[in-house]
Amino acid sequence: MNTSNHARIVGVQSNPPPFRITQDEVQAFAKQFFGGRLKGLERMLASFSNAEIDSRNLCVPISWFTEPKTLEEKNNTYIKQSVELSSVAITNLLQRFDLQPRDIDFLIFVSSTGLATPSIDARLIGKLGFRPNTKRIPIWGLGCGGGAMGIAHVNDILRGNPKAKALLVNVELCSLTFQFSDFSKSNLIATALFSDGVTAALFAGADSELPGLSILAGGTTLWPDSLDVMGWNLQNDGMQVVLSQSIPTIVKEKMNSCLVEFLAKRQLKLDDIDHFIIHPGGKKVLEAYTEALGKPASAFALSADIIREFGNCSSATVMLALERFLAQQDFNSGELALLTALGPGFSAGNVLLQL
Repeated sequence: MNTSNHARIVGVQSNPPPFRITQDEVQAFAKQFFGGRLKGLERMLASFSNAEIDSRNLCVPISWFTEPKTLEEKNNTYIKQSVELSSVAITNLLQRFDLQPRDIDFLIFVSSTGLATPSIDARLIGKLGFRPNTKRIPIWGLGCGGGAMGIAHVNDILRGNPKAKALLVNVELCSLTFQFSDFSKSNLIATALFSDGVTAALFAGADSELPGLSILAGGTTLWPDSLDVMGWNLQNDGMQVVLSQSIPTIVKEKMNSCLVEFLAKRQLKLDDIDHFIIHPGGKKVLEAYTEALGKPASAFALSADIIREFGNCSSATVMLALERFLAQQDFNSGELALLTALGPGFSAGNVLLQL
């Protein structure tokens, strides 16, 4: 397949937030926080071990969560940490390819865990020295699907700007959405799963001199009557997670036909895919993918490793998996990879890549 006329993923760079904690530490915190306030807590605590997460990164120390925080405090922390953490990721990424911020034509910023106007990308322009006429596209609300959907958006942009270079920055500080006054099972499960992640990815248009992983196609699917599956309830003290237990069932019922249809438009089948880069929403979601796609668990080992090491960092998670995939270089030229992630809506973002 000719890839010379396709945009490319040149590289991905993560910047893990500074506070590294184990799942056992998070469970101990949850046991103390929810103790006496959530019926059946001892049984529910098994979700921490069942999640098969060993560790994660947070942008603040775990002691930060022992006192209530206002929405203002949470969001100010989100803005400060987003700018600082993504600045490092961007700088390190550009240095790898001997580029400067002024060489970038498009800056796309994806996040769903805080609010900022001016948006974070606007703050990065001045801080890092991007050109004043850099085209900025802040995207909010894609949740866990924002990695795959972000790549699909960048691909659309670069198809019309083949000489351009673009940055996709994903910042998800899920820990800052922790609800101090919420003693529900949903808040407990969110505590067991979610973490903080920051990534920057460099893209080049088809006429750019930079080599990389070719983006053959990108697309999204939104299923009707599923708005209540995933998202946020915005409350006085912050964002309360909405996370339906039906997500693994939806994966089993919907993802096969979704991906088969996506690939069929490119005259491909699932068996033509050599590598799967899946957003690991959790252990049950990965198990649902094995059933839905008829693939062994080993096909999703990379994604399982990422959630084990980093937890669920929302949109940044699949970007961490992509970074790991590129670093391993366990592939041959011409092989195909399918990157996919699920998000609110309820929706899926799919990207077809060629090595």
